[in-house]
Amino acid sequence: MMNQNVIVSDRKAILGSKTITVSNSPLFSSPPTYFTFPRHKFLELLEAADKNSNSINKNNLGAGKIASWVDSMRDSSPTRLRPSSRDSVSDNDHKTSWIVRFPSALNMFDEIVNAAKGKQIVMFLDYDGTLSPIVEDPDKAYITHEMREVVKNVALNFPTAIVTGRSIDKVRGFVKLDEIYYAGSHGMDIEGPTSEYAYGGVSNQGVLFQPAREFVPTIEKVYKILEEKTKWIPGAMVENNKFCLSVHFRRVDEKRWAGLAEQVKSVLIDYPQLKLTQGRKVLEIRPTIKWDKGQALNFLLKSLGFEKSEDVVPVYIGDDLTDEDAFKVLRERGQGFGILVSKVPKETDASYSLQDPSQVNEFLRRLVEWKRKTVGEA
Repeated sequence: MMNQNVIVSDRKAILGSKTITVSNSPLFSSPPTYFTFPRHKFLELLEAADKNSNSINKNNLGAGKIASWVDSMRDSSPTRLRPSSRDSVSDNDHKTSWIVRFPSALNMFDEIVNAAKGKQIVMFLDYDGTLSPIVEDPDKAYITHEMREVVKNVALNFPTAIVTGRSIDKVRGFVKLDEIYYAGSHGMDIEGPTSEYAYGGVSNQGVLFQPAREFVPTIEKVYKILEEKTKWIPGAMVENNKFCLSVHFRRVDEKRWAGLAEQVKSVLIDYPQLKLTQGRKVLEIRPTIKWDKGQALNFLLKSLGFEKSEDVVPVYIGDDLTDEDAFKVLRERGQGFGILVSKVPKETDASYSLQDPSQVNEFLRRLVEWKRKTVGEA
């Protein structure tokens, strides 16, 4: 059952009005209730992130800064852990020590489900690199039929959300499932399942939260500028995710990375309300509000009525730097497990690891089998 006090309906623009609409009905079928909420107070809840640490300004376009960004682009994300050159530890020993710290979720499956006995598992899944493989062309990051079926089965047994940097429309086009929650644009666009077969048998198509709506005109303007600026860089691709932008450089010659980073950062000088962050072979441009995948996880748990519950086990699976925000939230809550998808040792706040989408598929399949078995034994 949804906790309706925290679900914001789409009847009013969240940041464009002083009136926020909140539904009192589990299905949003009855007339909504309106209450006055000062706009500046709501903005305080989403206060701008520290501009000195994340936003773009005129002082950070020096050669040293660009070189630093190129090094970061080369490392991808999350940051890889490398043994010190002074260490005599081999790469294999280094990876072994990392696996000891972040063991395979498949090998530790019994430990995970034992901790979930008698509690409600809530699943959170990244898309690229987690449900689909990382590919050269972001528009061709297709999910396999087998993965789609296993995610559907997960959603029939547990509340399930896909939390992605992509737009909801784009990722829904890939996944083609109506039984799940979608949190697009790094959690800045949240919609509920539209299928009557969703977990709990309730369709929540009215569920909608868009804390960055007022930034859309700026995002669209910057998108057009960046498309023009980067079209001369072979392989560069700018993706409009509605509430954020992604500048993909996976197909860009490494010699051109510095030029690409400089182009992007020079454009953002005139838009201090936007910040530049980084993912796997992608530069992310987002509003400077304190909202990320971790905040989206908390919002969905609250919406589902689990904000203060001790009987919930959130499980978040992701492969990117942006997923670390969710892993960190789980550690702060002292509940659930973060699972990093990576074949190489990386800095992470996750508890376990999986190597690739095929292992994610296996983990999810086993989770469904475990749930069906426990229900049958009840």
